Amino acid sequence: MRNDTNPKLGPTMRTRDGILQSLWQQTVADSLKPVKARDAGADDTWDVLIVGGGITGLTTALLLQEAGLTCAIVEAHTVGFGTTGGTTAHINTMLDTPYHTIESNFGTSGAEIVANAARAARDLIARNVSNYQITCDFEYKEGILFAQTEKEAAELEKIYTASLRAGVEVEPTNHIPVPLEFKTAISYHKQAQMHPLNYVYALADRFTSNGGVILEHTRVVGSKRNDDLHQIETTGRPLKSRRIVYATHIPPGLNMLHLRCAPYRSYVLAMQLAEGDYPIDLAYDMQEPYHYFRTHVIADVPYLIIGGEDHKTGHGTPTSAFQTLEAYARAHFQVSSIDYRWSAQYFEPTDGLPYIGKLPGADEDTYVATGFSGNGILFGSFSGLLLADLILGRENPCEKLFSPSRIKPVAGFANFVKENADVAYRFVSDRIGVEQLDALVELAPDTGAVVNYEQEKIALYKSPDGTISALSPVCTHAGCIVSWNDAEKSWDCPCHGGRYDVYGNVLTGPPRKNLQVISLF
Repeated sequence: MRNDTNPKLGPTMRTRDGILQSLWQQTVADSLKPVKARDAGADDTWDVLIVGGGITGLTTALLLQEAGLTCAIVEAHTVGFGTTGGTTAHINTMLDTPYHTIESNFGTSGAEIVANAARAARDLIARNVSNYQITCDFEYKEGILFAQTEKEAAELEKIYTASLRAGVEVEPTNHIPVPLEFKTAISYHKQAQMHPLNYVYALADRFTSNGGVILEHTRVVGSKRNDDLHQIETTGRPLKSRRIVYATHIPPGLNMLHLRCAPYRSYVLAMQLAEGDYPIDLAYDMQEPYHYFRTHVIADVPYLIIGGEDHKTGHGTPTSAFQTLEAYARAHFQVSSIDYRWSAQYFEPTDGLPYIGKLPGADEDTYVATGFSGNGILFGSFSGLLLADLILGRENPCEKLFSPSRIKPVAGFANFVKENADVAYRFVSDRIGVEQLDALVELAPDTGAVVNYEQEKIALYKSPDGTISALSPVCTHAGCIVSWNDAEKSWDCPCHGGRYDVYGNVLTGPPRKNLQVISLF
């Protein structure tokens, strides 16, 4: 079982879906932890049950509660355990999918709708911070996107003009906040940043103070709809609700959205600089994958936060990604110390926009929000706005554009083919390309590998003291073979992004069941 009193973290430190600590875990305000919540009554029936205690679930629950509905949040681990605890908390109207791409896929009006949605999400966060007096270091910043080659400069011009057409506040600039050579740059106005865990814990405190229920360490393992009610099976007791929202970053089970969203991991360093020349604004280069930069001050200590080196979950070598990112940071900054390093997961939609609304193929009154790309804080907050309108029967101009049932045969088709061809490849190659171990002693301590052992494929982990944990390497979601994540000490599925700890317990969906334990002796 995963324990939220990891001795390395201290008795009040909250864990997240990786062994590496994020900057935010260390610095959550003491007044906001642990989550205070009453238990649910045996006969309670909620208007809405929200699965997932990250920014999406908490924002949705609080908005619905304020509208007069009764809500409960069910979280498999703890509030902020997933990507919310590992985000770098950039709040942008500049999006990972640039506006000229959105125009190409969804038209000029579609780009305008997306820009309005981004502003609405940013403003909701700012309003919550003000109304609830949340101390989360929320600050408005400029967001600087810069080109370093002629090719990037031509692409930047397209991004700039399309952003203007969409109604986004942006203008050219001659300065960037980081010490890198550049050719051209543009500045997006009124971007923002914050401490994400202080924000979501404050939302949780507000929600529970007003009578909301948060059931932590409770995993939803199934549901069916009878007599206009969802009968929800959990690892605790059964629950009942009129509607259900999956705010789990990707919905569980098997559905079409797993074919339309590809899982990626992004890597982050938080460091102190020898010369104290910290950037005052947000910055982004245009490399592929791109690097992102910002500064956060905690207890009077400034940290430069650099992220990048993204790759598909279960592919690549996470430790090498950290090494490459560190080399990049040291090449451009006078680094005094690297205090934190961590990675986080996101899902890339094939056509560039999130899927928010009714879950296709599911029971009536089942909703989902997924495919946020690298804009999770923004789109997680926007999801709350859109889902609240859908559940309350209010019109929203974004409903059709973000619908999970949208059919765009051209938009994103190339990405759809590429990502799903890759999934098919992993079913075959990962069953062939496993390591050969003649003896368990060959496995280094604190290391894992999928191996052939006595004519059987096994996911083996050897602890620092030499204890062996053996698991079936077959992901319980769709049957792909998991890969060892050497940085976060986890088993990661290369097909749909499911992740497990060294004992086979589910860390992140879509799988609902743990990996099968194998007895070697």
